[in-house]
Amino acid sequence: MASDYQTKAGSYVNAGATSLLKNVYTWMCMALAITGLVSLFTASSAVMINFLFSSKFVFFGCLLVEFGVVVYLVSRVENMSFSAAMFWFVLYSVLNGLTLSVIFLVYTATSIAGTFFISAGMFGAMSIFGYVTKKDLSSWGSMLTMLLIGLVIALVVNMFLNSSTFNLIISIVGVVVFTLLTAYDTQKIKNILSGAEADEHSKKLALIGSLSLYLDFINLFLYLLRFLGNRR
Repeated sequence: MASDYQTKAGSYVNAGATSLLKNVYTWMCMALAITGLVSLFTASSAVMINFLFSSKFVFFGCLLVEFGVVVYLVSRVENMSFSAAMFWFVLYSVLNGLTLSVIFLVYTATSIAGTFFISAGMFGAMSIFGYVTKKDLSSWGSMLTMLLIGLVIALVVNMFLNSSTFNLIISIVGVVVFTLLTAYDTQKIKNILSGAEADEHSKKLALIGSLSLYLDFINLFLYLLRFLGNRR
């Protein structure tokens, strides 16, 4: 009798974890769709473009608000309801869509679409690898963190140097970092949600997992666009 109960409990927990993992990718795709639609709408609207690029203060102000939203969500998610967390996640994807609309002004629509599908293929392959591999990828964490910090510093430095060679190196490193991060974050999310029940706390963890994968995909796409994008 006890054995039957444990078996049923184990099945319930596994079913809950599977449902949460499905939600991770559902919410990530939802956020990507919102970002893409907002970017397309903004790039095709003269009013929105004039507003967004009327001055550097407006555009960089949006970037700062966007950064503030994601920091607030990650740092305060434990103290808010799931509905509130979802609101901030959707808001972030909308703001990201506004600022990313600039790529439609710089690159051709064909190259953006082509790069998107290549990014989706790379992301999907690495996410599957991160999910099925038996290798423990947790040791990658410190290395990838250091590379991310170095990448940010390099981007700031190249704003002053404006070196095309340095820019190429940064783009290569960026693609490598976010490709590896996709596998690392996938395994990390799988481990966190393994055995979790589909309660509010676990849903919030899954939502933060969606945010991590969303950011991995967006950054992988942007760094690939540096290579593959045809400028207007």
